Amino acid sequence: MAAIALVAGLIVILLIALLWISSRYKRCPSDRVLVIYGRVGGQGQSARCLHGGGALVWPVIQGYAFLDLTPLPIEIKLQGALSQQNIRVNTPATFTVGISTEPGVMQNAAERLLGLSLEEIENLARDIIFGQMRVVIATMPIEEINADREKLITNITESLEIELRKVGLRLINVNIQDVTDESGYIDALGREAAARAINEAKIKVAEQERDGDIGAAEAQRERRIRVAEANATATEGENESQVVIANSDSTRRQQEAEAERAAVTAERVTQARAAEESFAAEGQAEQARASRDKASQEADIVVPAEVERERVRTLAEAEADRIRLVKGGEADGQRLLMEAEALGLLALLTRRAEGLGALVNNAGGNPQLAALLLVAEQMPNLVAEQVKAISNLKIDQVTVWDSGGSDGRTGNSTANFLSGLASSLPPIHDLAAQVGIKLPAYLGELDDESALERLREIADQLDQPSTEDSPGE
Repeated sequence: MAAIALVAGLIVILLIALLWISSRYKRCPSDRVLVIYGRVGGQGQSARCLHGGGALVWPVIQGYAFLDLTPLPIEIKLQGALSQQNIRVNTPATFTVGISTEPGVMQNAAERLLGLSLEEIENLARDIIFGQMRVVIATMPIEEINADREKLITNITESLEIELRKVGLRLINVNIQDVTDESGYIDALGREAAARAINEAKIKVAEQERDGDIGAAEAQRERRIRVAEANATATEGENESQVVIANSDSTRRQQEAEAERAAVTAERVTQARAAEESFAAEGQAEQARASRDKASQEADIVVPAEVERERVRTLAEAEADRIRLVKGGEADGQRLLMEAEALGLLALLTRRAEGLGALVNNAGGNPQLAALLLVAEQMPNLVAEQVKAISNLKIDQVTVWDSGGSDGRTGNSTANFLSGLASSLPPIHDLAAQVGIKLPAYLGELDDESALERLREIADQLDQPSTEDSPGE
């Protein structure tokens, strides 16, 4: 009986020990962190943290508590934070934080967050986030804050994680909402980007239309050039047609240049308007920081004046381009006409040179003989001109005074009259020399004495019949 009682007592003691151990053994759920504090072993260690599993908590010398791992969404409405350019921006965002499960960071959470409610933890995290967001925004320009959200989130995350780890928290998610500013600078940037995109699209459409027109004009020009070349090779007598074609090409080039000028002018005007809108937006943002009323007044006066100045300048440049193109086309037309006349004159002189060369060849290669042939060909014309010189002289009568004396050598008065008349006429050599032609020697030279003798003989023959008829009268 004593043995049975001893065994029963041992069993009771064992059951009591098991019940006590089971009551002091604490399991850690997956959504919590078990913090055992008190005498946990290790010098300087104030608590022991467990995520998952379980541990035996000794009574009296140890205690335990749980840290909730539920994510805490924190809405941050940051207003009036200064950017790098001292422009105040509004940056609403939503942050999700929670207690970290990293060994070292869990220790920080056990030391600083144990015993705090979720609302108190949220308020603590909110204060840390506000401060770090202001620091990050102060290091970034407003253009980067608005355009590069990824960089903004990266900078905020890197800055926040360092501070949150100090209190045992970790950053789970960051969601930046629309960024705005009090001066309207970001809205101006958005309008500028939209205007730039629209202008680029319009420019591309204009360029495509211009390229299509230029391609069609080039094809038309190529066709006309080939037709003109075929006509030119077919006959040389169509020089006037070539001039007409050249004038038509000049007119077409003027029209193409006018179209190109219009496209370039439109592009310049578009770019100028885009730049003007950008500059106006920047000016409004800068002036809004100093005085919104002053910026509004300056925008009402300065901006229209600049627009009018750009419009006048653009119209003046367009008119100057048009005048230059018109004058250039007229000059091209005159040049083509003069080239056609020069080609015609060159063909005439070439034919004349070929004829003279053939004449020299027919004359046996003797240039002087060829020149004599040309002179002989023109002799009738020279004699005709000489006759015309005295053809209009009117001689009513010729009176011959004869003294009747004769020494038997000089002949009668008629013979003397004919010889005097022959000597008074210019020799043929002198006649040719008067027109700049030197006759060769084989054409004969005038001998004064022989000529006079011959004239006397002719006069005697003429006088004999008259003498024989005188007795009968």
